[in-house]
Amino acid sequence: MKNILVTNDDGITSDGLLTLAEQMRDLGNVHILAPDRNWSASGHVRTLERPLRVKEMQLPTGMIGYACDGAPSDCVALALRGFFDEKFDLVVSGINPYANFGHDVTYSGTVTAAMEAVIWDVPAIAVSLDQPDHFTGVVDFKPAARVAQKVAATVLSEGGLPDNILLNVNVPFLPEEAMKNVQITYQGLRVYHDRVDKRIDPRGRPYYWIIGEMPTGISEAGTDIGALVQGDISITPIQLDLTAHQWIDRMRFWDWGMPVAKHQAAATPVELPNYVYVPNISP
Repeated sequence: MKNILVTNDDGITSDGLLTLAEQMRDLGNVHILAPDRNWSASGHVRTLERPLRVKEMQLPTGMIGYACDGAPSDCVALALRGFFDEKFDLVVSGINPYANFGHDVTYSGTVTAAMEAVIWDVPAIAVSLDQPDHFTGVVDFKPAARVAQKVAATVLSEGGLPDNILLNVNVPFLPEEAMKNVQITYQGLRVYHDRVDKRIDPRGRPYYWIIGEMPTGISEAGTDIGALVQGDISITPIQLDLTAHQWIDRMRFWDWGMPVAKHQAAATPVELPNYVYVPNISP
């Protein structure tokens, strides 16, 4: 029986996590360790200056979970490095109520929780739902949870993921029967519209709000953003190695004003994968 850790960045009682955990039970033993509050847009945070506290609690679904006062990455590190006795086969983070694509992955607590798992050599999946920004109804996470289950089942059946790789899954805000295909995608280009609003407090000291319109994105074929616009599920393999390998050899010939070492390893060749369409993920 496989051991699966479910976590998130929205807090242990969020509907997305509860729905995801219930769906993952069909694949193995599910353990839940997640933040006790919302850590959205927290990025890859680790708590080093104070101890972490964990509280056992019964969740609304009847499952037992563990709430930690640390960040999402703390939760994953705790779970994988000794809080539980079990060795984990997979970490699934989510379901985030909004998409995480393009540059969002560096901000996202959902994605960086999965990154933490990869650091500890455990396959990981981050799952997000492309809910419209101003949607006010009740969000149904079940279609996204069923997609997450199928992606997780595939990863487990394939024996895991390559080293240094996680899967970032974005699910369109559609009923299951309306989802078209799976696309294996590149990261798209997220466009931000932030600006700084400077104000003065009652004591005459300045303070600042970072404000602006919601980010937008460029819908290009083959990207995570483009897939969602087409009503497709986006699965993006993300690597933790951020090195721009294609620039290493070229930059060795720049004039740095200092001697360049003559004996250096050749740059690792990088081939960009071709994206493919896999039809009919929906039952």
